[in-house]
Amino acid sequence: MTRDQAPHRPPGVIEPDGPEVTCDLAILGSGMGGATLAYALRDSGARILVVERGDFLPREQQNWNPEAVFVQGRYRNGDQWQDAQGRPFQPGVHYYVGGNTKVYGATLPRFRETDFGPVAHAEGDSPGWPVDYADVEPHYGRAEDLYRVHGTHGEDPTDPWRSTDYPHPAVEHEAAVADLAHRLRGQGLRPFHLPTGIDLREGGDCVRCGTCDSFPCLLGAKSDADVRALRPALAAGVRLLTRTLVGRLYADAAGRVTHAVATRDGTELTIRAERFVLACGAVNTAALLLRSGLANGSGRVGRNYLVHNSTFLVAADPARRNRAVFQKTLGLNDWYLARGGRAPLGNVQLLGKLQEPMVRSASPNVPAAVRRFVTDRSLDLYLTSEDLPSLDNRVVLDAAGRITVHWRPNNLRAHHELVRRTTRTLRAAGYPLVFTRRMGIETNSHQCGTAVMGTDPATSVVDPAGRTHQHDNLWVADASVFCSSAAVNPALTIAANAFRIAGGVLA
Repeated sequence: MTRDQAPHRPPGVIEPDGPEVTCDLAILGSGMGGATLAYALRDSGARILVVERGDFLPREQQNWNPEAVFVQGRYRNGDQWQDAQGRPFQPGVHYYVGGNTKVYGATLPRFRETDFGPVAHAEGDSPGWPVDYADVEPHYGRAEDLYRVHGTHGEDPTDPWRSTDYPHPAVEHEAAVADLAHRLRGQGLRPFHLPTGIDLREGGDCVRCGTCDSFPCLLGAKSDADVRALRPALAAGVRLLTRTLVGRLYADAAGRVTHAVATRDGTELTIRAERFVLACGAVNTAALLLRSGLANGSGRVGRNYLVHNSTFLVAADPARRNRAVFQKTLGLNDWYLARGGRAPLGNVQLLGKLQEPMVRSASPNVPAAVRRFVTDRSLDLYLTSEDLPSLDNRVVLDAAGRITVHWRPNNLRAHHELVRRTTRTLRAAGYPLVFTRRMGIETNSHQCGTAVMGTDPATSVVDPAGRTHQHDNLWVADASVFCSSAAVNPALTIAANAFRIAGGVLA
């Protein structure tokens, strides 16, 4: 029995009683964008239906078992995609109520103020958005409150201005992380406490375990989209349809979307609504639009696929063990902005503490005793640099309708320099052994950019309010609309943007 006695299938989950379901607003996808939008509109009086292709992720003891999660892949339920050469790969997506937030690390930073404007990088320019930070800022505050973000304003030298403080104090560093922070400050750097979405309030359920980042939360204490946003929306009258894969949307001659055709447990189901919102994730939203032949007057659906340049870095000191349990509390943005003629490099943040089973598949030829020796003594980091929009980096469907991702990394000089500086810094901090591994096409939890927003219908898919240029009752509410990827985790910006566009969806 767990401390969290909330039912796995809360009120509001429906079973269709016929071949059709009708509503005023159908939100396709229950991840950060779809769930937050449902929450924002929960008291509107409209008949709102959230449609999710997956089911609830079960709360069970295996949630906290690294062998089950990483070695057996117990919760990996995404379909295979293929690269431009037709080679299949298993993407880092999870189809559950709450989407990828069920297993994310719950690091919830705001984009920097400069991220909304054009930025000159080493290998090209990142475009500006048709909205600026001031347009999104109040909605960041609403999202931080909903997702119970813990943080401290002003520690990060790139912090944007804010009209509200963090709703909860920062998660304190454990001894090994506090020691690293001290050593980094000794090198003239400014480490900061990561903004984190967990329930550490008085009486909250979080126990700061070692199985948070990349694990489901057995206690419901991680601020995922299911627990924090969708369940309160269901309690207010929103309905949820699970195990329902939408295959195509249909529009009438005037361009108004009339219905979606889905498959549920092998049976065809028609969903009729006055308004539709896509929140399926950047790849699947683009694939659904392409499959439906909608919203692509610009030819930009699926193009400008962005996913970040990312590297896992493991730094170890053979002479001392790292006894940290909840390690993901420290970030470093000293190289995030352009300074002194140097291009921006990106973000550095700690990961959840690695355990031997978590690295087994990446180093199968290394003896288990060596893997265990290193992970017992390591600090584990994630390095992120911005990638740049390219029309050639895109999502397409092959002749059989399979999702194909064309992706060639760019802006890598900046990322290589970020890795070099971080490596040098950690060695100077007392970690002589540094191992790095750059992530490939399958690491796409930060995917965005395939249905970008803009004011010109010839070069964008949706307008600044998230509505598609060609269909006045079809919106997009996930990271597809992002004009650039920035170099920090996108989840909070997805949520803030969902709050921002909510008022116009039912206007």
